[in-house]
Amino acid sequence: MNIQTPSHLTGGTERVAFDRLELSVILSLYGRMVAAGEWRDYGLSMLKDVAVFSVFRRTAEHPLYRIEKRPKLRHRQGMYAVIGMDGQILKRGQDLRVVLRVLEKKLIRSV
Repeated sequence: MNIQTPSHLTGGTERVAFDRLELSVILSLYGRMVAAGEWRDYGLSMLKDVAVFSVFRRTAEHPLYRIEKRPKLRHRQGMYAVIGMDGQILKRGQDLRVVLRVLEKKLIRSV
């Protein structure tokens, strides 16, 4: 489901956005990573073809990871993707929770 901004606010262009459930899943992971000291800031972009949740270690850096939603890829590779700092796609799929597991592995450390 996409959240649509009223056309009079966007100049008639519709934008892709994360819905409430998707944001809940992403922010839950974000909270755990902040508590672990791994992440410190985030940015959210809602564009015409893609919604992006960017994760930063420090505010002034490039994002460590980008969580993207591209509805046009829904029937192909999956509309969700986690992309690393270097632009490499770490995981792509249809289920956001499954795609985000690639980042949850960062929480598991050997002692």
